[in-house]
Amino acid sequence: MKALVTGAGGAIGSRLCKKLLERGDTVRGLFLPDEPTGDLEGIEIARGDITRPETLDGVAQDIDCVFHLAARVADWGSMDMFRGIMVQGTANLLEHCVGRVGRFVHVSSIAAYGFGRHMKGFTEDAPQDLCGVPYADTKIYGEMVVKGYTFGTDTDYTIIRPANVLGPRSVWVAGLIDAFLRGPVPLCDGGRYSTSFVYVDNLVDGIVLAADSEKARGRAYNLRDDYEVTWKEYMERIGSLVGKKPLGSMPARIAWVVGHLLELAYAPFFPARPPITRLAVGVMGYDNDVDTTRAREKLGWSTRVSYEEAMEAVEAWVPEYLAGK
Repeated sequence: MKALVTGAGGAIGSRLCKKLLERGDTVRGLFLPDEPTGDLEGIEIARGDITRPETLDGVAQDIDCVFHLAARVADWGSMDMFRGIMVQGTANLLEHCVGRVGRFVHVSSIAAYGFGRHMKGFTEDAPQDLCGVPYADTKIYGEMVVKGYTFGTDTDYTIIRPANVLGPRSVWVAGLIDAFLRGPVPLCDGGRYSTSFVYVDNLVDGIVLAADSEKARGRAYNLRDDYEVTWKEYMERIGSLVGKKPLGSMPARIAWVVGHLLELAYAPFFPARPPITRLAVGVMGYDNDVDTTRAREKLGWSTRVSYEEAMEAVEAWVPEYLAGK
């Protein structure tokens, strides 16, 4: 297979490129014009920006499968910032891919169900509700764009909805380390809910299985590991790496309102970041253990890397991250 990976320099995209290379696939990675390629070797480097369609000419030439991971991975910013990448950027890419490639694997998120409510037990057929959080809402719109552009064409789609991605370079590692270094970090509802993690290598396993499966054409899949760890347990462990610990707790419903007010107050001062955001509350203040039966039964996917193994990799990476700050 000859694959195109957008967001190839990201925490997930780089691991996906390596996985594809290891099994003998040919890989073309799409990087921003000035983006470093890191330690990726053996792939074809393509330069372009999905928000600028004129830079994408030829990106899908001779490609069998596209893995679309390029996204704005942040919990803060205007709707226009997210829409430009997650929705219009996806449409721009599809213009260059539809009819030229056999499969378009779109990596979305469980955020596409809508934050601010418990998602425990949600299957892939659960309703997708707009919640006002730019990241979540544009994930919904992005999926709609993928389905619309590929409908009635020779290009089939597969949608992957990862839970909270854990691993080196993950926002749930680097972002929390940064938060602890800035000041006190409270828990939401005592940190009692599941972290709903999927380790990056386990996620990549699922993405590749879906791309290989004929049954996955036109289907969506939730990917979440079976780790039994709460946000309180995880935040205490992450905080200990920088000599910190969570301080206090705030009810999720109140934190959601406070986060919204702070987002409005901070909007004129972007990129200054509010201390609380609705996205963070939606992830940490609710039970997001979505159902993964479809991926396990139809793809044969399972948790390969245990939680302890995942955390050993995270803890080995944190000193490197701190040294670069």
